[in-house]
Amino acid sequence: MNYQLGTLDTAILVLYGLVMVAMGIYFLRKTKTSDDFMVAGRGIPAWAAGIAVMSAYTSSISYIAVPGKAFDENWHPLIFALTALPVTWFVAEYVIPHYRKHNIISVYKYLEDKIGDWGRIYAALSFVLFMIGRTAVILYLSSLLLTSFVDVDIRTLILIIGMATIAYTLMGGMEAVIWTDVLQSIVMIGGLLFSAYLLTTEIFEKPDFLVQNALDANKFSLGDTSFSLEGRTIWVMIIYGVTENIRNLMADQNYTQKYSAVATEKKAKRSVWVAMLIYLPLTVIFLYIGTALFAFYSGGGNVLDPSIVKGDEVFPFFIATELPVGLKGLIIAAILAASMSTVDSALNSSATVLFLDFYKRYFKPKASERNNIGFLRLTTVLWGFLGIGFALLLIDAESALDIWWQISGIFGGGILGLFLLAIFNVKIKLLQGIISVVFSILIIIWGTFLRDLPSGYAWLECTLDPIIVGAVATAGLIALALVFVGFNKRKKEN
Repeated sequence: MNYQLGTLDTAILVLYGLVMVAMGIYFLRKTKTSDDFMVAGRGIPAWAAGIAVMSAYTSSISYIAVPGKAFDENWHPLIFALTALPVTWFVAEYVIPHYRKHNIISVYKYLEDKIGDWGRIYAALSFVLFMIGRTAVILYLSSLLLTSFVDVDIRTLILIIGMATIAYTLMGGMEAVIWTDVLQSIVMIGGLLFSAYLLTTEIFEKPDFLVQNALDANKFSLGDTSFSLEGRTIWVMIIYGVTENIRNLMADQNYTQKYSAVATEKKAKRSVWVAMLIYLPLTVIFLYIGTALFAFYSGGGNVLDPSIVKGDEVFPFFIATELPVGLKGLIIAAILAASMSTVDSALNSSATVLFLDFYKRYFKPKASERNNIGFLRLTTVLWGFLGIGFALLLIDAESALDIWWQISGIFGGGILGLFLLAIFNVKIKLLQGIISVVFSILIIIWGTFLRDLPSGYAWLECTLDPIIVGAVATAGLIALALVFVGFNKRKKEN
């Protein structure tokens, strides 16, 4: 559907983009060294770094997909946010002290220190490839959403959003990334709170109390409690939440680089807690909006357009038809904010990994500071244009998001497992490590592609819920590595 914005709302969107670029220009004068570009001289306050980590957890997809999931089903995504709390404790107590002790900026250096340079190369290369895809998907989906509100071709929108994000990330480095993330988070949270308030006044209004319709439909449920791994049960969400949150906070440069931008270990720990203590209630608000939308459109004369067939389309419809002029533009700016905060992190962290794990490590370890920061800015632009290019290709893809997540699963196969082996000082030989990684990738391929097979091949079919295939692959890597450890120990004893 097409819900065109008026002049005022469009002006708000344009002004928002200009403010982001202006912030990049402002921080340009403060970004003089490679260290400034990557970790802002480690001078970021813990609360700001925490908000930036939180913003990496959310995107334009979250803004639309999480309320859509609550509208269609229930509150089972909340389990993901709840599992982040024990994971945050683990990362703060056991991971961050390791990283600070070794003065780590690129988290993949830790793998080289613990298991060898092959682990660093594999993980770093997987990460930067993944970031191209992540940038492409976010640019494509956010632009696709905006085409419903502005009369601009999707290709032009991809270019505008991509170029604006490249500009302020290129100029201001990590300091621009974090402070624009802070501003974007304020806009995003403000938009959510206003939408939640407006819906609350509607669904709790006497005499209808539309919220009762949501209660009757069991929309506040956390999901099926049966002990099955084949559907979206509570146990599946716990497994997924624990493994994905550990991967995010321990092995993903997007997150680790932000809490590395503070001065001390204590502040790094505090920043991660700030992130999670904001992210949890934010998830509740996302889900509440989806459930409130279900109640709003289930009675009281509020009718959805007949063309809407899935939950992801409901929140945009509500924004277009129920919000007043001006506020509508602010909410769309909030969705755009979530998108840009994800893309700027991807670009800065990709440039950092390419610089530290490849350029500085293998090609020019003694390059001048001028060359160093030149390389960082060049790769920011290059990775930004690669993201834009792949986003343009996704326009004609039949199922852009599904295809990308399948590929990204293969790229990421084994990374979390390698980090867990490293943190617990599990030593394996080069060939054994490569075999373990390949084994985990094969598990991901099995879990991703071998589904709905003909009856003669049913024994090969994977029936696990797709979101825990990565967790199974991680477990497989660790199990095989431990077998190799036992073999090596026995061989040494003999």
